[in-house]
Amino acid sequence: MRKIYTLGFILVTALFTSCGKGGQGELVGAYNKKFNNKKMPRGMVYIPQGKTLIGMSDEDINNSQTSPSKMTSFSAFYMDETEMTNAKYRQFVNWVRDSVALTSVGPTGAPAYFINAKTTPGGATLSSQKNIDWKKVGNGSVLWNDKKGGLSAKFKDMYYTGDDALPGRNELDIRKLRYSYSIVNLDLAEAGRKDPTKKRKDFIESYVDSPDPNNPNQFPSINVYPDTMVWKLDYSYTQNDPMVKSYFNHPSYDNYPVVGVTWEQANAFCVWRTRLYEPVAASRKIPLSSRPEYRLPTDAEFEYAARGGKVKTKYPWGGPYIRNAKGCMQANFKVGRGNYADDGGLYTVNVKSYFPNDYGLYNMAGNVSEWTVTAYNNSAAPLLLDFNPNFTYVAKPSDSKYLKRKVVKGGSWKDIGFFLQNAVSTYEYQDQARSYIGFRCVSSYAGTDIHFKN
Repeated sequence: MRKIYTLGFILVTALFTSCGKGGQGELVGAYNKKFNNKKMPRGMVYIPQGKTLIGMSDEDINNSQTSPSKMTSFSAFYMDETEMTNAKYRQFVNWVRDSVALTSVGPTGAPAYFINAKTTPGGATLSSQKNIDWKKVGNGSVLWNDKKGGLSAKFKDMYYTGDDALPGRNELDIRKLRYSYSIVNLDLAEAGRKDPTKKRKDFIESYVDSPDPNNPNQFPSINVYPDTMVWKLDYSYTQNDPMVKSYFNHPSYDNYPVVGVTWEQANAFCVWRTRLYEPVAASRKIPLSSRPEYRLPTDAEFEYAARGGKVKTKYPWGGPYIRNAKGCMQANFKVGRGNYADDGGLYTVNVKSYFPNDYGLYNMAGNVSEWTVTAYNNSAAPLLLDFNPNFTYVAKPSDSKYLKRKVVKGGSWKDIGFFLQNAVSTYEYQDQARSYIGFRCVSSYAGTDIHFKN
C-alpha cells in the first residue's frame, strides 16, 4: 500500500511539474498573474461594448451635414460618472504645489520627506521629485504650517513677493504651479516605425520647464491652476467677481464641475491620474507596459456613452423633450430666451444634479461642455472607420489656431437646448480656457466582456 501511495505522489508531482513549467517540451504559455478585470475604478461606470447610430439624426439647423448618421461599434471602456469636480482637480493642483515646493528646498532642506535622498560632497542635490515620500506628505496639510514637521518658513519663494504681494497676506504664486511629464506619442511612433534612423527618444514628447528650442518634441511645462478670470473674460458688463474669487476654492463649490481648464491642462491631469494609479496597478500585478491609462474620451465615445444604450435618441435621457412628465427641466442650460434659473441653476450646479442616463452618467448634456481628445475637422467624418472612430492632432504652440481646435461635447449652462443634443459638437482652441467647459476621463477596458446565452 505504501508503494502505491509513493508511486501516486510521484506521478502527481510529475504531472504538475510538466504542466506548470513545460518540462516535457510542451507549449504551456507564459501567463501573467490573474487579476479582477471587472473591478470598477473609483468614481467610474462601465460602458459596455456595442453599436449605435452616431451622428445627426435630428435637428441640423444649418443643414451642415458635417456629422452624417452612421452605425458605429465601440469597445468597452470606463467613464467618470460625473464631470471632474473642483475638489478632485484641486488634488492635482495640491500635488503639483507640494512637488514644486519640496523640490525647491531639496532633500537637504526637508530630509524627512525624501526617500534615499542623496547629495554630493559639495551639497548639490542629486534627487528630484521622484524621490519624494508621498506617504509622509499625505494631503500636504502638514507641510504648510509652522507646527512640528511644517516647512512653511522654507516655502517663502512659493508666495507672491515684493510689489506682487498684498500687505499682510501670504498668497500662493500660482504661476509656479507647473507640471512636467513625458509620454510616448504613438502617432509619432507609427509614422517613424520603418525609419532606421529613428530611436525611441524621437517618439517621446516631453513637457519641461526649460524646453530645448532645437528639440521639436519638447514643449513648455503645463501650468495646472485653473484660469479663474474666465468668469470675467467670457462676459462683458456682468458682475461675476464673486465667481472669480470663490468658485474654485470655496467649499460650497467642491462638488461643482471644474472650469477654466484648457485642453492641455485636462490632458496633463489625465497623465497625472495615471501615475497616481500606478501603485494600485502594481499591487494587482499588472505589467508596467500594459497598465490602464486615463485619457479624455473621443468625440464618438462621448456620444456613444451619452446615448446610454439607446439608438437615435435626441438627448441622454432619451427624448424628444427637455422637460420630464412633471414639467421639470432635465438639464442645466439656457432656457428659452434667457431664463437661466428655470432649471435650478444660474451658473453651474452640483455634478450629481438631475437624473443620470441609463449607463449611470450624470450631466452628459448641460452644466458644462466637455473636452474630448478629438481634433475638430469637418472633412474628417467620411474618412473615419465604423469602429472606435477618432481623428487626432496635437498642435504645437507655433501651429495655426485652426489646427488647435478640439471637439467639445454636451452643451453647457449658458447654451440653448440645441447644443444639448447627443450628436451636436462644437469646438474650442486647445490653449483656451472657458467658464463653461470642463472634462471627464475614460479608461479603456482590457479584453472583451462577452456573455454567452444558452
